[in-house]
Amino acid sequence: MTAFSELETEKMRDRVARQLARSRARSTALTDAVDDHDLIRQHSKLMSPLVWDFAHIGNQEELWLVRDVGGRDPVRQDIDDMYDAFQNARADRPSLPLLSPTETRSYVQEVRDKVMDVLASTPLEGRKLVENAFAFGMIVQHEQQHNETMLATHQLRTGDPVLHAPLPPAPPGPVINREILIPAGPFTMGTSVEPWALDNERPAHQVPVDAFVIDKYPVTNAMYLEFVTSGGYDQQQWWSEDGWAYRQKAGLAAPRFWVRDGDRWLRNGFGAVEPLVLDEPVVHVCFYEAEAFAAWAGKRLPTEAEWEKAARFDPATGRSRRYPWGDEDPGPEHANLGQAHLRPARIGAYPQGESAFGVAQMIGDVWEWTSSDFHAYPGFVAFPYREYSEVFFGPDYKMLRGGSFGADAAACRGTFRNWDYPIRRQIFSGFRLARDPRPDELR
Repeated sequence: MTAFSELETEKMRDRVARQLARSRARSTALTDAVDDHDLIRQHSKLMSPLVWDFAHIGNQEELWLVRDVGGRDPVRQDIDDMYDAFQNARADRPSLPLLSPTETRSYVQEVRDKVMDVLASTPLEGRKLVENAFAFGMIVQHEQQHNETMLATHQLRTGDPVLHAPLPPAPPGPVINREILIPAGPFTMGTSVEPWALDNERPAHQVPVDAFVIDKYPVTNAMYLEFVTSGGYDQQQWWSEDGWAYRQKAGLAAPRFWVRDGDRWLRNGFGAVEPLVLDEPVVHVCFYEAEAFAAWAGKRLPTEAEWEKAARFDPATGRSRRYPWGDEDPGPEHANLGQAHLRPARIGAYPQGESAFGVAQMIGDVWEWTSSDFHAYPGFVAFPYREYSEVFFGPDYKMLRGGSFGADAAACRGTFRNWDYPIRRQIFSGFRLARDPRPDELR
């Protein structure tokens, strides 16, 4: 355990308070943007009603920070089961006797008031759960993750646009999506020192990686449009057996939210239908679509280890960075995060966010599918509960890395691991391509 000075402890409390306020501001904006009818109705069976997500955020905060860390009496113990994600499937949540929007807002505020009192009075040492304010950081990340989930629900709702944001920055100059050779060798994957890293990111461990080639940027709408217009969705040769079966069952013909308009394709983004921005990363594709495109292009998806090495490893120092650009926290010059722009940025928009190898836009914009299943790192220890990661390990889930424009910096870093079913398309998911090097490239 680490002993902190009084000044260090106060700085940590101040940081936690600011992060809690930031995450709550986003939750409030997402729920205040619509009326009570939109809050309580289910916009898709894939998603919860927005009001369920908001109350669930408060309930998790109460369970971990008010009751466990603070040792306080429950605020609403009677609703624990109703807001337990494992007890109630998303499709069933609208039938539950959910708190009304007014009750939900009152509940989450009461919980937050108690949490701030707990934060001010709890020693941030002496117990693993509170060391480095971990429990508070876990709750910040949980709320920000649900903010991204609620943003995905907004994407699925029908009606006039209710969310608005400025466009991302434009690329400062001409852009070429070149390939980058990553040489063979081991690197440190995961972390043992990131204070708020979750259990599946731990521990740091050496991973040998063969040489590979990876694209500098994610696949764009222009590139993906070629696959669509060339008949890629109708050609079984590009699809895996499982992918082709799902493509037929679901009737896939283009990325989710692409809209056919005669001979051209448009995109519906949060209720606004517009022409495709051709140099934006493609978004709302499932793993099977990414896999098929890669085969059509004569390439493949990177493994999770390849993705992380391209993002984090610095060959000049032989160490892995926290982020592609270095160890400093993300700024607006580095990456498109935090729902600041509500769309991916055009490729080339963030040259200051490039990795040591020159691979770009690996944090923010779109979650990137990899070819890897979700598995535990060697030495994994479930903490603080098995249901965060361990119960999902196995071949049913594919790994996504890097975050999206809907993810927050508090819940996105070079080691952060996301996972989902390979059929998921409502998430803000894209991909980039990799391949094995040719012999002449290794000379």
